Amino acid sequence: MFDWVFAFIHLAGLLAALGYAVYSLARGNSARFALIVALLAAYYYFVLHPAVRKEVARRRALKKKP
Repeated sequence: MFDWVFAFIHLAGLLAALGYAVYSLARGNSARFALIVALLAAYYYFVLHPAVRKEVARRRALKKKP
């Protein structure tokens, strides 16, 4: 249960940061938008992407088993 709560809180934080980036762009601060988006992309690539790849591989392996 704690894993689900942690995941949803984490997702909400990431979406809030992305929302703030879009808000900054709408207000005309493109440098802040670019910085936030670049940091979010780096965070995804270095922290989340390896776990996503493992989960995809795990699910594919489960589908191949009879």
